[in-house]
Amino acid sequence: MAKLKTISQFKSALKCGGARPNLFQVELGSLPDGISWDADTFTYLCKAAALPASNIANIDVPFRGRIFKVAGDRTIDAWSVTIINDEDFKLRRAFEAWTELIAKLDNNLGATNPNAYMKTATVYQLGRSSGKSTTNTNSTNSGSDSAILAAYKFVDIFPTSVSPIDLSYDSSDTIEEFTVEFQVQTYEILNVNAASTAG
Repeated sequence: MAKLKTISQFKSALKCGGARPNLFQVELGSLPDGISWDADTFTYLCKAAALPASNIANIDVPFRGRIFKVAGDRTIDAWSVTIINDEDFKLRRAFEAWTELIAKLDNNLGATNPNAYMKTATVYQLGRSSGKSTTNTNSTNSGSDSAILAAYKFVDIFPTSVSPIDLSYDSSDTIEEFTVEFQVQTYEILNVNAASTAG
């Protein structure tokens, strides 16, 4: 029989006040050779991202009028980031150059060696007061620094879509932004005690 829970018990179960979706950081250290890239600016202007999603399909095996389900293959969803567009268009131009490397606009030729166009990115879920400090990973965070709660490395990603930026006389009091969608080969769940500093 289910036991009646109290708000005090719920408070005790909600460790550190719950993780906040607006406390995160994305690092994309470099782009393919020949493409100018400002990793620090990207870290600041990457407005939205996601922790990875994956799915394990099931295989239906019929047996005497019943269906026995066994685990199938894993698939990894596409990953997207939303970026605030600055007036220098530096980040958008970089992603456009990356897609141009993969498939040129005028003749559809492009890089054929995956190592030439695939890169790695890392997403950090940050916390307010628990876990390891991002400035001193050997000490427990006292609440004065962002803490790394979780870290995921997206391995061998490449962009397949750079979204349009809608222009309109009706748009005011807003800043342009655009979305880049990446295909992901795999991802790694990093040990937060050994994760790179998300400064």
